[in-house]
Amino acid sequence: MSDSVKNQAKPVAYIGLMSGTSLDGVDGVLVGLPDMITTDKPMQILATAYIAFSAELRQQAMRLQLASDNELHHEALLANALAHSYADCVKALQANAAEVAIRAVGVHGQTIRHRPELGYTRQTNNPALLAELTGLDVIADFRSRDIAAGGQGAPLVPAFHRAVFGCNGVCSVVANIGGISNISILAADGSTRGFDTGPGNVLMDAWIHQHHTKTYDENGDWAAQGRVLPALLDVLMAEPYLQLPAPKSTGRDLFHPAWLQAKLAGFAAAAPVDVQATLCEFTALTLANDICRHASTASHVYICGGGAFNHHLMQRLQSRLTAVGSAAQVSSTAALGVAPEQVEALAFAWLAQRFCLRLPGNLADVTGAAGGRVLGALYPA
Repeated sequence: MSDSVKNQAKPVAYIGLMSGTSLDGVDGVLVGLPDMITTDKPMQILATAYIAFSAELRQQAMRLQLASDNELHHEALLANALAHSYADCVKALQANAAEVAIRAVGVHGQTIRHRPELGYTRQTNNPALLAELTGLDVIADFRSRDIAAGGQGAPLVPAFHRAVFGCNGVCSVVANIGGISNISILAADGSTRGFDTGPGNVLMDAWIHQHHTKTYDENGDWAAQGRVLPALLDVLMAEPYLQLPAPKSTGRDLFHPAWLQAKLAGFAAAAPVDVQATLCEFTALTLANDICRHASTASHVYICGGGAFNHHLMQRLQSRLTAVGSAAQVSSTAALGVAPEQVEALAFAWLAQRFCLRLPGNLADVTGAAGGRVLGALYPA
């Protein structure tokens, strides 16, 4: 466990909320953070909570992933519903923690469009309503300022990964596998790089939902029953995004069910379980390739996000890394003292703190922005 997650007495508290591309629910953390950025006053996790999205809310969010009629109306309704789920998570955190002074809530919102090449990103949320429901300052809209400065607006977590998990003299990788996968390369010399490698769970989730009406492949059990189709894997790996240089970021705007259906042309006879196995291999291979290409000396790859609970995916990633001669060992961030489902929510508590202290939250070398920027917008209590 790194020094930055050790205990401290009577901390200033921040809340971080994250609902990711997988659209399953909102993870929340209440975390003690110092008023000043120092090494002797690290963070302390005080409480955690999870609020699952209802089937209706998830359907609302899925509908907005692609263009549809009356989008402004549907987005406004989704934003209100999200604010109520976020407020429920805040209340659960407050009920399960000792009395502390909460400085602010950092909330990412639900991404429905991410088009940095066109100069915009959209994380649906109603932070004004969330401030009203909770009586707390809310910091939201973290990506837009980075994009305004010429950056990708994502990933934003590498700066946090460096602060919490970095160790000079050691090269490691933190891989967040949510709907989309991204990596943070924590180099031995103290530098940090990162980018979205491609799909995480998004295609596997869509495929198992189509064939078994499940929202995800628990433990990767279904994928483990199939066999990888090399010809299909080659087609998937031919996606041009995978060869783009960093900085780069992606999302459901590219990797969605219609994209997959187009790639499956010519594979009509493929067994659905074999397609699932191949999609799992696709995620593992894209991660392994980028880790080997950009972090060949990494000793460890720490996984966070929902992918950390997909045992088959974890095994396939380790196998792919070993096959190319990498000595990196794959484990979850639990090995560092932080539960994998808490990492992103912690990152947005940290980003809220950075906003309150008027410190940059981005890394220009990661996003391609013109420089460090204070990220977020304040909605006062």
